[in-house]
Amino acid sequence: MDERMSKPNIDALLQIMARLRDPNGGCPWDVEQTFASIAPYTVEEAYEVADAIDRKDLPGLRDELGDLLLQVVFHARMAEEQGAFDFNDVVAAICDKMVRRHPHVFADAQVGDAKAQTVAWEEHKRRERDAAGHEDTSALAGIARGLPEWQRAVKLQHKAAKVGFDWPGPAPVIEKLHEEIDEVRAEFEAVAVDPTDAFARDRLEDEIGDLLFVCANIARHAKVDVGSALRRANLKFERRFRMMEVMAEAEGIHLSSLPLDGQDAYWNRAKKEESK
Repeated sequence: MDERMSKPNIDALLQIMARLRDPNGGCPWDVEQTFASIAPYTVEEAYEVADAIDRKDLPGLRDELGDLLLQVVFHARMAEEQGAFDFNDVVAAICDKMVRRHPHVFADAQVGDAKAQTVAWEEHKRRERDAAGHEDTSALAGIARGLPEWQRAVKLQHKAAKVGFDWPGPAPVIEKLHEEIDEVRAEFEAVAVDPTDAFARDRLEDEIGDLLFVCANIARHAKVDVGSALRRANLKFERRFRMMEVMAEAEGIHLSSLPLDGQDAYWNRAKKEESK
């Protein structure tokens, strides 16, 4: 192996990726990938970074950050092959952006606190969009469509709130939640009357979307990260369900053999055990 590749640095990683993407002797899987085919892996790796952080697993975080960095290198390599840009261009672009958007650090601008910096950051982004010739002048401009939809919902709500389009507090949002639940219930009933009614099913999906959008709004008003809250709920459910399985197995019972009320009894036992 080349001596440079034996050293843990970014040049070694760039060389490894170049080898993997080489049509002559590279990895067939890596060679056939495109931006579109790799994008889901990029998103997945970002979530795995968040999961390692959530678990306070620093060795795991190190590994997951490496996997995420590989995604950046992968995309940069594909762009380089097309003559668009390379990894150094990516680094130069983000360095330039960080200096440009932090004039209070790298120039003589002044900001009062973190909140003021957030406002200044958004203003920098707006000016950059204008300078790039973006024609979208909406208050909602600049929200990427590739974001997870729950995150996009919060960003849309946050942007709209900046021009005053927002509930004054959580109480009316909770009232709206009850309203949306009633509408979802009505559409469920409509689908039950005729399960083949495509329009009823479309309305049901639409109302469930409205319900989820309001849930995201509640989290925003509570200053709770939707992804973090849902991650906690998922972990809680998984932890308790696995405990149910262990309890049932210890008694020689398969959960699948029990009716719902029998399974629910194990769920309540798991909750009780967890609270000890």
